[in-house]
Amino acid sequence: MKFIDEVTLFASSGHGGAGCVSFRREKFIALGGPNGGDGGRGGDVIFEAVSGLSNLLELRHRPHQKAEKGHNGMGKDRHGASGADLVIKVPVGTVIKDAESGDDLADLTENGQRVTLLKGGRGGQGNARFASATNKAPKFAQPGEEGEERKLRLELKLMADVGLLGLPNAGKSSLISKISAARPKIADYPFTTIKPSLGVVPYKNGRSFVMADIPGIIEGAHEGAGLGHRFLKHLERSGILLHLLDISWMPDRDPLAEYAAVTRELNLFSPELGAKEQVVVITKLDLPQTREKLPEIRAWFEGQGIKVFPISSATGEGTSELLDEIARRLWGRAEEQW
Repeated sequence: MKFIDEVTLFASSGHGGAGCVSFRREKFIALGGPNGGDGGRGGDVIFEAVSGLSNLLELRHRPHQKAEKGHNGMGKDRHGASGADLVIKVPVGTVIKDAESGDDLADLTENGQRVTLLKGGRGGQGNARFASATNKAPKFAQPGEEGEERKLRLELKLMADVGLLGLPNAGKSSLISKISAARPKIADYPFTTIKPSLGVVPYKNGRSFVMADIPGIIEGAHEGAGLGHRFLKHLERSGILLHLLDISWMPDRDPLAEYAAVTRELNLFSPELGAKEQVVVITKLDLPQTREKLPEIRAWFEGQGIKVFPISSATGEGTSELLDEIARRLWGRAEEQW
């Protein structure tokens, strides 16, 4: 399925129904008086967050969304029915903005959360409402109010406790597929991950957390290099970031320079994202060249006061220690297995 995390909608609430001009006419009853009913209220436009949805694909194919208009009033004091509200279901984590001004209108972060963004127009009053001692037979009624219209921009930001960060082929997809049920594409060429994915990682004693994997970020992403900054927004809600480094390429590539480049791209995208705490993870520990270079890299990071966690997604080595560290940072402590 194609992953769509941004979409533009043209939404409008329902117009109110018109009031009715009518007079009571029954046999043997003279001057029955006005009996025109009121028009119904137009439907609202409501957005609802639903945990079962994973992207905005369906809305991409239906960019025009309109609530039902109110029904007109009728004779014999019959009021028109209200128009049905339009409930637009979106994934949890959807941010709704005004497409013209860019202002944030809603941030739906919980399953079942609802927000009414466009109110339907009021129905017009029928002529029965305007009868008075000086005007016993009003021959006018109100039209219904027009509904509201707005151009909206929807952006999905994945809801994850932990976000994976690193260059292409750093081992992000291998890690999330090892410790969760997520199955992203894994191959030995860059940018095998071209869309974000979520995985629920089981921990101990029934606890779990959600991990997000995004396409690799390279230097110059803020200028559109690689897949650019497009997917970095999916890390903004993460409590902590795992920064994965592949040091098996040394000395052909400098992993410390790569670490600095990716961190720099975070800050260029958002200072708040750049300020998030990171856990440095050295991947591919099963390779001899990684084990050979690990002491040098570990010494450099520890000199900066940063503890590193070497792992192998192929063999599982080091992953339990990494999960304990994530638990300590998320919940304040690691748990013993019962």
